[in-house]
Amino acid sequence: MSRTNNLRPHAHVHPLPGLRPRSLSGPLTSSTFFDYGFHYSTKLRAHSSCINALALSSNGGRFLASGGDDLDVHLWDFHQEDINKPCHTLVGPRNNIFCLEFSCSNQFLFAGGTDTIVHQYDVSRLEIGPLSKLPMKMVPEHDTIRDVTCSPFRDEVFLSGSENGRIIQHDARLSFSPNVRTADIIQLTAEVTSVQFHPTVENLFITSDSNSNVCLRDTRMAFGPRKSRSNEGIVRTFHTTIARRNIGTMSRPEPSSVAFDREGKKLAITSLHYYPTIYSLSDTYPIAICTGNSVARSPSQRTYSNSCTMKVKHGCFGGPDPMISDDDYYLGGSDDFCGYLWKIPPVEQLMAQREEIPAHEWRLEGSNIVGFTENADSSKFIPTELSTPSAVLKGHNSIVNTGLIHPQFPLVLTAGIESTITLHSPFPSCPFSRQLSLTPQEVRQLPSSTTPEEARVIDSLLLGVEPAFRETADEAEMDTIRLFDRILRMEGGADPFEVLPWVQTSEDVDDSSSDTSMV
Repeated sequence: MSRTNNLRPHAHVHPLPGLRPRSLSGPLTSSTFFDYGFHYSTKLRAHSSCINALALSSNGGRFLASGGDDLDVHLWDFHQEDINKPCHTLVGPRNNIFCLEFSCSNQFLFAGGTDTIVHQYDVSRLEIGPLSKLPMKMVPEHDTIRDVTCSPFRDEVFLSGSENGRIIQHDARLSFSPNVRTADIIQLTAEVTSVQFHPTVENLFITSDSNSNVCLRDTRMAFGPRKSRSNEGIVRTFHTTIARRNIGTMSRPEPSSVAFDREGKKLAITSLHYYPTIYSLSDTYPIAICTGNSVARSPSQRTYSNSCTMKVKHGCFGGPDPMISDDDYYLGGSDDFCGYLWKIPPVEQLMAQREEIPAHEWRLEGSNIVGFTENADSSKFIPTELSTPSAVLKGHNSIVNTGLIHPQFPLVLTAGIESTITLHSPFPSCPFSRQLSLTPQEVRQLPSSTTPEEARVIDSLLLGVEPAFRETADEAEMDTIRLFDRILRMEGGADPFEVLPWVQTSEDVDDSSSDTSMV
């Protein structure tokens, strides 16, 4: 029997209701696997607390880096026959890890988080020998580091973004100094929530901040001598303000992460209290929003939401080998204890489906339609709703915060509040794991009210003491899950127009009229 036939999904596995797979009668391709679903899974166990960050190595994704609240950075090798433990563990961070990134040819691995330091590790010998557990360099910042992004062309060049509003350009080839040159800093007036280099254009990068500004920038205009700078490097500002027809206020959901697709033609924004939103890089208004509304079979059934862990919510694009298929997917974690994978139609199709409503017509109707706008007097743009995900990834008992789509294997990774990484596959076995199990389709239900165990955990935290000692790691993890159950009941499913209302002022109109769009 051929290897391809061995990889056929088992006949007894059925897709979720409403999710119909492509016919499997023809030859199987990685695109077919994505359409069929990811019904098998296994867990990677090494962490002892929440996992906030995942990163795959460049040029094929052989290695996975993971980090979170236990301060360890674990490295996993997908070339192992059975990936049941890390191949290396790195140390150094003194507080929660929020971001990890490999350099373009895997010379370095960078880690950042709430200890306000970028830790730079030498991983150049990762494939052939032992590594130093300690960072080769520590670059101090003055506040929590929310994101680190590496140049796609130069190992030594990276950007960091932190909650003090600073975006810093670093070059590891220069002699180390604790004092960053002014020429290498952009100082924003709000917390930086994400920064990402464009994957194919050397000088472009995208940023987001806590004031809901998402901007495409050019390093040649953003950094360097004052005389060469212009408009903080901004070449395009994407509109993130939303309006609802039946109310007078608008809302500006705060972005927690931004992500490019592999060609850099699309952009996705993950925002607090709203849906993942897809943009074409050539247009300032969105072309799609990703929801799970078609999966929910009743109004009370939970579906995609993002209200509780915005600082560590990360999404990503990915899909089958581009040499085989042009299909593109977006992956996001959700507060309903699932990961969601959406197939993203071509940009041209989404642009044609988007609706534009002039401002005077918008005011005439009282429906609940939500549109994106520049300001109250501008047209409203209604992007296509992608309401049926290709796959809903289960197997978690609490919030899913981050995920990755492997660039070579039909494999999706998800992680979050729990201390394990879940590997999702269409098959019961794969080259790096001897046996995967069918993923349970029953999702743990959020308790409708406080349980005695949950009350005990909350009372301990309110008194400023650690919860009682737990004999096993599973018991300690359940305490963490109970804490987030309480947060979900308090904050989950919030309406952005109620919790993040925004009323336009004359100053806002002046600011929007001066936005540039030069690309």
